[in-house]
Amino acid sequence: MTTAPSSASAPSPVGVFMPTLPGRYYTDPAIFELEQRNIFSRQWQYVCRAQDAPTPGRFVRVTVGNENVIVVRGRDQRLRAFLNVCRHRGATLCAADSGDAGRSIRCRYHAWTYRLDGSLMSAPNWNTMAAANKADLGLHPVQLAEFHGLVWVSLAADPPPLDELLWQQLDYRLDRDRAKFLRYDLAGLVAGQRIEYSVAANWKIIQENFQECYHCSTIHPELVDTLPQFRDISSILGYVAEGYQFADDKASFSVSGQAVLPRLPGLTERDERRYYGMVLRPNCFLSLLPDHAVVHRFQAVSPELTTVTCEWLFPPETIAAYDVSDTVELFHRVNVQDFDATQLCQPNMKSRAYAGGGVLVPLEQEIIGRWYYQWYRESMGLDPANPLESGDVR
Repeated sequence: MTTAPSSASAPSPVGVFMPTLPGRYYTDPAIFELEQRNIFSRQWQYVCRAQDAPTPGRFVRVTVGNENVIVVRGRDQRLRAFLNVCRHRGATLCAADSGDAGRSIRCRYHAWTYRLDGSLMSAPNWNTMAAANKADLGLHPVQLAEFHGLVWVSLAADPPPLDELLWQQLDYRLDRDRAKFLRYDLAGLVAGQRIEYSVAANWKIIQENFQECYHCSTIHPELVDTLPQFRDISSILGYVAEGYQFADDKASFSVSGQAVLPRLPGLTERDERRYYGMVLRPNCFLSLLPDHAVVHRFQAVSPELTTVTCEWLFPPETIAAYDVSDTVELFHRVNVQDFDATQLCQPNMKSRAYAGGGVLVPLEQEIIGRWYYQWYRESMGLDPANPLESGDVR
């Protein structure tokens, strides 16, 4: 390894290595605000599952970019999203993260009331405002789309089709075998466990960690015992399209390795004892397993704080008849191990030693360097010919 001179602007080592983003990309409030504008306020974001709002009036409140958004099930059974802002004086309409609005959404300040489709129903003393057109005073809509039970929203006025964007990423991961993904029937699964983690690290550090296994044998003993390919990864330079095989002595993806749950109904024998992990940018990770799935949602709270919501998904009949705690515990341990590691990195993003960034080894370069960073640079408007110079973000 080439040792860089001791300088705040020293370049990263070159040759077999690829540079990471400079340290300021993980700490600078100005860059974080540009991410809010260029990524989280423009692109589709995963916000919840359709089953989180199962019946009319049920809602979920989420932060998207710098906006407060509600997703609510209408009386016509359709999910819609709106800015969580009263059109009268700007009061927050739904104060809880989830709940039941009933037959309408009512502002607690002045009692302006909206139907579940967002249209204005009534307001006190409306007879003095009869000349106004209620149709012009409905809640501000937000684009919403569902993808196999996953609910996504976009603040853009005319975002590209969600299916197209997500299938591109799944094709990259699964070598265009879409039938493989469809066999897991995500929309038919329900949450058996949900855990929210508060992580003192930039959202990109966490996502970079999730996209490489160079660290797996160091910090994930349970994981590499279950997936031995993660212990000796010298041949893994990108995603393995056929998934990762369980160890011979592991019947399941669980702490004991023996917690046998029913196989997901749509799977075949060739799906047995295999793990698939994949990224759905910008804020969703999905793990597919023979008897369940795991979905992570990332919320960038500040340059140095990220909330991660993890859900373990099973068929309803599995939840009703089996104890899933052994299965949940394995990925929970992996989560805690990962988040502890990312929190080791975050304080040093401000060090002069990391001003020019770090390096990606060959095992990290395909997915992080050439795939993830390319998306990030394009999303942020970075100069692809000279992407890491000062003043490169616009």
